[in-house]
Amino acid sequence: MDRSPAKFVLLLMAAATWSCFLVADAGKLQPSCIGRERDALLAFKQGIRHDHYDNLGSWQQERQDCCQWEGITCDNVTGHVVKLDLGGRYDLVGQISPSLLSLEHLEYLNLNWTGLCGPDGGVPEFLGSLKNLRHLDLSGMPFSGMAPPQLGNLSKLEYLYLSYMDMYSTDISWLTRLPLLVQLDMSLINLSSIADWPLVVNKIPSLKLLRLVECSLSSANQSLAHLNLTNLQYLDLSDNYFGHPIASSWFWNITSIKYLDLSGTSLYGPFPNELGNMTSLQELYFGPYSSDGDSPTTTANTATMTVDLKNLCDLEDLLLDGSLSSGNITEFIDKLPRCSSNRLQRLRLSRNNMVGILPNRLGNLTNLALLDLSYNNITGAIPLGISNLSCLETLDLSNNLLAGAIPLGLGNCTSLQYVSLTSNSLNGPIQPGIQSCNTLQDLLLSYNSITGAIPPMLGNCTSLETLDLSNNHLTGVMPPGLGNCTSLQYFSLSNNHLTGTISPGTVSCTTLNDLDLSYNNLTGDIPPWLGNCTNLQSLSLSKNLLNGHVPSEIGLLGNLTRLDLSNNNLDGVIREEHLVALKNLEHLDLSHNSFSGHLPSEFGATGLLELTLSSNYFSGHIPEYICMFWNLVVLDLSDNLFMGGLPRCSRKPNLVFLILNHNKFSGKFPSSLKNYSSLAFMDLSMNSFYGTLPSWIGDLVYLRFLQLSHNFLCGDIPVTITNLKRLRQLSLAGNSISGVIPFSLSNLTAMTQKHPKKPGVDMFVWYTSRVGKFREVWSIVMKRQELKYGARIFDVISMDLSLNNLTGEIPDGITSLNGLLNLNLSWNQLSGKIPDRIGAMESLESLDLSRNNLSGEIPTSLTDLTYLSSLDLSYNNLTGRIPPGRQLDTLYLENQSIYTGNVGLCGPPLERNCSRNNAPEHDNQQKIKKVSEPVLFFYFGLGSGFVAGLWVVFCTLLFKKVWRLAYFRLFDKLYDKAYVFLVVTWGRIKHKETKT
Repeated sequence: MDRSPAKFVLLLMAAATWSCFLVADAGKLQPSCIGRERDALLAFKQGIRHDHYDNLGSWQQERQDCCQWEGITCDNVTGHVVKLDLGGRYDLVGQISPSLLSLEHLEYLNLNWTGLCGPDGGVPEFLGSLKNLRHLDLSGMPFSGMAPPQLGNLSKLEYLYLSYMDMYSTDISWLTRLPLLVQLDMSLINLSSIADWPLVVNKIPSLKLLRLVECSLSSANQSLAHLNLTNLQYLDLSDNYFGHPIASSWFWNITSIKYLDLSGTSLYGPFPNELGNMTSLQELYFGPYSSDGDSPTTTANTATMTVDLKNLCDLEDLLLDGSLSSGNITEFIDKLPRCSSNRLQRLRLSRNNMVGILPNRLGNLTNLALLDLSYNNITGAIPLGISNLSCLETLDLSNNLLAGAIPLGLGNCTSLQYVSLTSNSLNGPIQPGIQSCNTLQDLLLSYNSITGAIPPMLGNCTSLETLDLSNNHLTGVMPPGLGNCTSLQYFSLSNNHLTGTISPGTVSCTTLNDLDLSYNNLTGDIPPWLGNCTNLQSLSLSKNLLNGHVPSEIGLLGNLTRLDLSNNNLDGVIREEHLVALKNLEHLDLSHNSFSGHLPSEFGATGLLELTLSSNYFSGHIPEYICMFWNLVVLDLSDNLFMGGLPRCSRKPNLVFLILNHNKFSGKFPSSLKNYSSLAFMDLSMNSFYGTLPSWIGDLVYLRFLQLSHNFLCGDIPVTITNLKRLRQLSLAGNSISGVIPFSLSNLTAMTQKHPKKPGVDMFVWYTSRVGKFREVWSIVMKRQELKYGARIFDVISMDLSLNNLTGEIPDGITSLNGLLNLNLSWNQLSGKIPDRIGAMESLESLDLSRNNLSGEIPTSLTDLTYLSSLDLSYNNLTGRIPPGRQLDTLYLENQSIYTGNVGLCGPPLERNCSRNNAPEHDNQQKIKKVSEPVLFFYFGLGSGFVAGLWVVFCTLLFKKVWRLAYFRLFDKLYDKAYVFLVVTWGRIKHKETKT
């Protein structure tokens, strides 16, 4: 054979050429897009709006092969489009074109969570003509109206998702025409009118997944003659209000179920014994939270668990938090699976009123990753068996009654990431074992009685992000080892007994966001190195013994939103360098220190919500930049040396709390307050404001607390003040206010017991939610002394008008204020009687009407004030018998001066008896008044006539001489006749006596 090289080369060239032809032919065999289907897709695209950009940029006429377009999949052999997947594209907005009907071979259609809809806003009926569809997902689309029964024509359908749409259905019988259906999700579709829904789904034996979350289903206790759902593995009926015994539900005999979610279904009663036979069960949810554990459901469950679960070897998640009415934790743990390959990973039983002690057998659940038994009444100690839970990542035993020490073996749980033992009665020191949890991210041990020093080896927990040891009895100094916790974000040691200084190394500034060392006995200066903690958002050093000046380095903390240095011994001046760079600051509290001087001329934070500078020695005027704090809710400058008036703000302030008492402010009552329409609490007491109280005060309709006492206000109380229907405290004491008390006080409905408690107006909740903490002390004069209140200040209803020049009577309308706890009208010039219906003010605890000109009797209804613990009626003109009653007798024993200065009062408990000539004076006066009124009238008329006649005669004799002479002559004649008559008569009498 000729084997020349030339022939060999020719042979290779021929082989290569043949290979090229084969490759070219193979390329011709690859199917391309069908033209008719490409046109249909382009027509579909035309129904989509392109407001800003082309949502489907690859769908172009120039690109002939639509199989390469985004979201399109074609059959490898025929080239027909079999899959259209555009799910999750929020930018797709418009209408679904009927051109999709040209995709006759389409098997998979996913348009979920897009903005596409049908011509009439509902699901397009023509989708029911895509006969080859196996997968249809329309979840989360903006459809409305009725779910189209035409979808029942899709006989090949295996997956149907119609969830999270504003739709309803009155008939789902069309589902029975889908014999191959494996997964059905109609969550949030309103099925309230369908009572036989279990009978319908029971006719789809191929079903493996059924989700009917929040479908307004009325019940689940239907009776099924024959159960066909033998393949069902996933059943989610959460957020439906069933409201019947849990044992009567139809699904307990389906032993194939792996996932069962009955959260928020209002089922009650004991779980059925059939639960113990569901050996395939892996997850059971029956709490107030859905399976994602984040969002609470709308309805609650109240069942009991007495079923033995020891055979449920596949059980991984058992979440029954907030759903059991009671139970014993010891017995419950004994009923959990006891299989050799225990798979239980999450056990959540919080808020179930469980009692008992934690058994040591808890340590047999070796695969447990989450254990939440919080908010129960579990007692005893944490069992030593917990040390066997090497897979444990989350441990929450907070808010129980656990006692004893933290077990040393907790350190064996080397996977721990979150530990919360707060609000128990744990004591003893923090065990060294807990420090070996190198993966620990959150350690919460607050609100216990843990003693001893903080172990330095906690610094070994380098992954620690949250460390909360607050509200314990820790002593000593902060160990420098904690500075090794370089991942720490939240660090709280507040409310302990720590001493010493804040030394370098005790805190790592690398990632720290929140540092709370308040309520301790820390001394020394605020360390300048804290300025290196540039990630800090909250810094609280309040309630310590810190002294010295605030370091300028604090001004480097540009991310701070809260700075609380209150209740220390700090002094010096606050300068621009401290505040000008703190542009994110929302809460600043420097109260109860010894700061002095003027406020800085610049302040960087325009988004401030709270500015509290009370109880210092700040002086000067309020700076104009206060007007720039548009979001300011609380301004508390009380107990300082500020002077001048309030700045005039051109923009309407949003202030709710304005507290300026105990300063040196002066001038007329500030007219600028007229614009403070959001005010709920205004305290201008103990200043030098003068002038009249303006009528526009009634326009501040949100006022609940108005304290203007001890100023130099004068004039009348404006009647418009009764427009303040939310007012609960009013104090005008210690001014020079005159005139009468307004008669329309009954309009102050917030001072009555019938005042409706509207949701959202709880001032304490509102204050703490906006400000973040509550001012500890509020003062109010009550029961003849200055009382200190905390959170209860918002429940105190009081009116104090004492120490003024008020005149007139006490208006009867005041007795309608039956919610008042304190009424003080003393040291005025009030007259008239005490209102007879004073007893209707049934909430009164303190009543002071002393030092007035009140008269009349003490009303007997006063004895109806059963809560009254302080009474003063002294120095008035009261008369009559003191009403008998145990309440008034008790008050007199506590204070025997309550009736002093009323000389007309008598009877017990006074020593002055009510005799006929004394105390029944009032009765006698009434009788005299009734009996002798006609007699007095007669004598009055007689005397008046006599005087009038005498003056007529006298005047006549005085001016008429002739009459005067005649009168005296007549008088002389009459005198002579009378004299003769008397002498003759006397002589006759004597003559008769001598004869006898």
